[in-house]
Amino acid sequence: MIAIGSDHGGYKLKEELKKYLEEIGLEYKDVGTNSETRTDYPIFAKEVGRLVSEKKCEKGVLICRSGHGMEIAANKFKGVRAASVSNEDDARMAKSDDNVNVLCLGADCLETDEAIRILRVWIATEFKGGRYKERLDMIEDIEKENMK
Repeated sequence: MIAIGSDHGGYKLKEELKKYLEEIGLEYKDVGTNSETRTDYPIFAKEVGRLVSEKKCEKGVLICRSGHGMEIAANKFKGVRAASVSNEDDARMAKSDDNVNVLCLGADCLETDEAIRILRVWIATEFKGGRYKERLDMIEDIEKENMK
């Protein structure tokens, strides 16, 4: 299951991405927001980050105006590897090399069709493992040292 959330700036794009997830038959949990009324992105990044960190959802998608604030907030959770992605190549590398489990998108930077292509590539890309897994193990060690 994919957790999905946005602030007011990403609300419209979130709704379009949900339609795509429904089309391809992927279950999702929408954590909000539910309108374009002004709100604060950390609220939704916290919920998606928590769901992924606690393994209640395998992956997450977060949308704000730039994607950067969501990325920063989601990465405060143990086991979350969030990245702000702006194109299909970024999405492929984020997943294949770093096994990114929370995709962050900037609604002001992407057209809907671009965002759907990014999401499609990110979902379809497999993690390479091997030396890349060794690097993620090193990151987990840093988490153990610094995230009590």
